[in-house]
Amino acid sequence: MSKKPIGVFDSGLGGLTAVKELLEVLPNEDIVYFGDTGRVPYGNRSKSTIIKYAQQDAGFLISKNVKFIIAACGTVSSVAGDLGGSIPIPFTGVVRPTAAAAVKATKNNKIGVIGTSATIGSGSYKKEIERLDSQIEVYQQDCPLFVPLVENGFISEDDPIAVMVVERYLSHLKEIGVDTIILGCTHYPILKGVISNFMGEAVTLIDSGRETALYTAEQLKKRGLLNDGTDAGQCSFFVSDTPDGFSHLAGMFLDRNIDRSVTQIDIEQY
Repeated sequence: MSKKPIGVFDSGLGGLTAVKELLEVLPNEDIVYFGDTGRVPYGNRSKSTIIKYAQQDAGFLISKNVKFIIAACGTVSSVAGDLGGSIPIPFTGVVRPTAAAAVKATKNNKIGVIGTSATIGSGSYKKEIERLDSQIEVYQQDCPLFVPLVENGFISEDDPIAVMVVERYLSHLKEIGVDTIILGCTHYPILKGVISNFMGEAVTLIDSGRETALYTAEQLKKRGLLNDGTDAGQCSFFVSDTPDGFSHLAGMFLDRNIDRSVTQIDIEQY
């Protein structure tokens, strides 16, 4: 048993979808969240820059005495997925648990992967899926406009801009006939309704935040690190840019009101 918090980091706000799932799967756990809002997005950065940022993000969380770190960022998980080898506590990205869920879900062996340009360029999901099952066909599509859509509130299933962008990016996957799509960026579940409407009910959407939360629960149990207390866990939020407006946007991601203070920190110190 451990009452230390779980640490979660992301390039900005998207990792809050993983926090939302953690709150449901592990309601007794405390969570420390860091959003690197001052350096977002990571998706168009070089590999060396992404690795540097990820190491600093993890360093900050370690300073908060966390027991487990989640890189709730598809870009970091894809480009710096071996980060766990350089930090002293258990670590996971989102790629491995999400790919495993997709392999389990597909019936026609056609999986689509959508993510940032860096995630798709790394081929991380494709490699992991093919490692698990070489018979599966993987089709990748980067969707660079999805993150700004979400962070600017264009998320409604009836919003013509959101519908148009989803159509533009996913038409090819629909034509190919994939029956499973990995939402390879933690922002993308916010667009799940728009994506599902376009792709149809027969297509299963794999939420990387959900799968990573379930995997984290398994790992904590396996390592004897679960908090077996009965009190509801508390969340602490930290950002690298001004916290103005964070509570409103965080409420959208978490689907609940955020009335706790948000603290700005200097991430370059870590």
